[in-house]
Amino acid sequence: MKKVVIFDLDGTLTASKSPLDSEMAGLLGKLLGVAKVAVISGGSYAQFQKQFLVHLGFEEAKLSNLLLVPTNGSAMYHYENGNWMEVYAERLEKIEREKIIDAIHQAIKVTGLPKEKVLYGETIEDRGTQVTFSGLGQLAPLERKLKWDPDRRKRLPIKEYLDKHVPEFEVRVNSSSSIDVTRKGIDKAYGVEKISSRLNIPIAEMVFVGDALYPGGNDNAVLKTGIETVAVKDSSETKDWISRFISGTSI
Repeated sequence: MKKVVIFDLDGTLTASKSPLDSEMAGLLGKLLGVAKVAVISGGSYAQFQKQFLVHLGFEEAKLSNLLLVPTNGSAMYHYENGNWMEVYAERLEKIEREKIIDAIHQAIKVTGLPKEKVLYGETIEDRGTQVTFSGLGQLAPLERKLKWDPDRRKRLPIKEYLDKHVPEFEVRVNSSSSIDVTRKGIDKAYGVEKISSRLNIPIAEMVFVGDALYPGGNDNAVLKTGIETVAVKDSSETKDWISRFISGTSI
């Protein structure tokens, strides 16, 4: 049995920006009794709090076996003395964040992205360690996000512009409607390596579970580390896999 299970969040443990359901919380509680768990996502720590943490309800002994890795590996949090504490944060300088935001605005203009009639919150979010563009706004309903750019044709030209004009940053197109920008070299592979270092457990004794491991998917970067992976389509498949893992009939 692997010693560490790393999960993607959106599309794997939950639907995009949707709350963790009670069945998944219960399964994670059981899993934390037999392995260490880490969750890595493009979302901010604040997003983790409202989407994930408030729905757990675990005792402190289990929380101590859990690591949170928001904004695609650019930050990490662990539980200590009743609080979630920052382990590290690869924060962008103000001038860097301003440069990224300006470049996104210019990319939208140059590529001719159509203006949406209805937006749900801010389209560009400064997350400190990451700047995120969301085509419909940060608070868009899941069904609208999934339909907005399923083939990534709207976002890939924006990414190409950013890759050319701000090459010192890492630019990733996510699964539904967003683009994340961090420091160069920071992605989910970086997060996996940081988890391994933090726990002092080799990557060979870890497994990653995600819904976007395919080429171009936002989980695909972890393959660079050589970590064993499990591809799932949604949270239902993740629940099945966790159940099998706990029973010893999976990896």
